[in-house]
Amino acid sequence: MKLWSHSFKEGQAIPTAYAMGTSDPKNHARFSDNQNPHLAWEEIPQHTQSLVLIFHDKSAPTQADDVNKSDRLVPADLARGNFYHWVLVDIPPTLKEITAGSHSHSVHPKGKQGPQAPDGMRHGLNNYTQWFEGDESMQGQYFGYDGPFPPWNDSLIHHYCFTLYALDIPRLPVEGNFDATEVLKAMEGHVLAKAQLHGTYTINSQAQ
Repeated sequence: MKLWSHSFKEGQAIPTAYAMGTSDPKNHARFSDNQNPHLAWEEIPQHTQSLVLIFHDKSAPTQADDVNKSDRLVPADLARGNFYHWVLVDIPPTLKEITAGSHSHSVHPKGKQGPQAPDGMRHGLNNYTQWFEGDESMQGQYFGYDGPFPPWNDSLIHHYCFTLYALDIPRLPVEGNFDATEVLKAMEGHVLAKAQLHGTYTINSQAQ
């Protein structure tokens, strides 16, 4: 099974158009275009009944004490964890690609609607739901794709991964408003194959 994109190549930087945030000379960072990138796949297993797509940041700080503070950097040796940016389930096995901007084309304060998505697919909640808690202008349920917006003072370049799973069931057994943790658990024992596409992104020009 193969997964690729016309928007960026394996291991390369994800273009700003597909990020939620970008650098700003006056305010350190600002919102960006927040389009979902193009994705395409082939060679899925013969008996695939549905697909699942998960996009996550593998470099997210596990503590927010130093995040976006002008007098310090987020240290490189800080423990890192996963931040989930997109969870899409019940993708028909007949679908071969997702076009750029088809699931997200701008930033939606308080989040996009869900879980319903085109062609019978369903969007899960991404981790901006938790990130914006307590921010009156932004808090809400963030369904679908919302792209990279790493801390503008992070010492590290962030590493991102799109993972496409081929499943032996037509509908994933998750209901209501679900997230990546629930999806990963529900897929156990049903994965026929998977493919990955990696990219990087940073707002800090000095990050390594």
